Amino acid sequence: MTFQQTPRRLAQAAAAALAVLAVVAPARAELQIDITRGQVEPLPIAIVDFTGDAPSGGELGRNVAEVITSDLRNSGLFKPVDPEAFIQSTDAFNVQPRFADWRVIGAQALVHGRMQNTQDGRVRVEFRLWDVVAEQQMKGLAYSTVERNWRRIAHIIADDIYERLTGERGYFDTRIVYVAESGARNRRVKRLAIMDQDGANHRFLTDGRNLVLTPRFSPAADMITFLSYQDDRPRVYLFNIDTGRQELVGDFPSMTFAPRFSPDGNKVLMSLADKGNSDVHVMDLRTRQSRRLTNSPAIDVSPSFAPDEEAIVFNSDRSGRQQLYVMKPDGSDQRRISFGNGSYATPVWSPRGDYIAFTKIEGGQFFIGIMRPDGSGERLLADGYRVEGPTWAPNGRVLMFFRQSRFDAQGGSGSVRLYSVDITGYNERQIDTPMDASDPAWSPLLR
Repeated sequence: MTFQQTPRRLAQAAAAALAVLAVVAPARAELQIDITRGQVEPLPIAIVDFTGDAPSGGELGRNVAEVITSDLRNSGLFKPVDPEAFIQSTDAFNVQPRFADWRVIGAQALVHGRMQNTQDGRVRVEFRLWDVVAEQQMKGLAYSTVERNWRRIAHIIADDIYERLTGERGYFDTRIVYVAESGARNRRVKRLAIMDQDGANHRFLTDGRNLVLTPRFSPAADMITFLSYQDDRPRVYLFNIDTGRQELVGDFPSMTFAPRFSPDGNKVLMSLADKGNSDVHVMDLRTRQSRRLTNSPAIDVSPSFAPDEEAIVFNSDRSGRQQLYVMKPDGSDQRRISFGNGSYATPVWSPRGDYIAFTKIEGGQFFIGIMRPDGSGERLLADGYRVEGPTWAPNGRVLMFFRQSRFDAQGGSGSVRLYSVDITGYNERQIDTPMDASDPAWSPLLR
């Protein structure tokens, strides 16, 4: 299977033609990162520029190595060794490394690779991952693609390395959709924007003429559902990333908001407000039939399916302030799960099903936290003047959210930026965007 040219096919294809290169799979992994603990000491790893005869020569090989290095470093689990310290050159791809040369500079793992032209005009990218301590190959794979897709290949290789050394799937071959913000505080322009998880390949999806909020990916990563104020009326829309086609999700007489796809992609959860009251609804996208799941005088919003679709979490003020509740997918068995101080909002279920992320407001302070689906084990991971909108990486290991700074006395500043944090609460980092950014949503893996 090879990379195709359209984004739709890129998201559905298996990234490239995949060939196994004599993978050595020992019965016991000598080198592995234990990520079940809190703060993990980053693993020293040497990543060498890829070599070969690809059309762009050494520059392309350096670029691939740089993206792999950046991905692994940003995870907080790896510490790339400075290339200035390298002793051995790895120009000969098929020659076993001199492991002593890599141990002496502190590397515990080594990655090198090569890029070769193929007869059909593509580029074949091979890499090998070595356990320096045990002196054995841990993984070796090859991918074939057109040259312009080199960055995706680099992300996929970083995912391969991450999975081999942590035992969990990576999250680098993904995209982020978010709301790009610009303009004065009282005349804010908000547009949908999309980018790779590292900020590359940034582009706008809407022109800013209509206010947009809460974009969410479909499970196939080819569609986005979001709230838009067209004609000053908030309603839920679907947006096809490939074609740019936009369509209304149902012609409801009242405003709809807070949309989110079901894990199978066939349904959309949302809230519908009528005469000051909001309830959770679900629409089947195949039949366009909708059904109300909650029916209370309270405000019930922000629904999110469990990954097995056996439960839904939402927030409601039926107890007097916003709290988290879960219910069965037919709306039955509604029960409260949050009992801490403060208010809870924007719940979203982890792709692994083990946690629910949320926004918490207590004492004038905002927090991003997680708890187990029964409400136990609450942990707060980030705080600030205003932090909101958690979204999960597809492996359930990392959260992204947005943080707004305080406005000054003249109404200036108040910048809004994206951040990510590990579920242990470590490795918080800002995500680069060309302008203010809010309401992020992380895509599933693209392959």
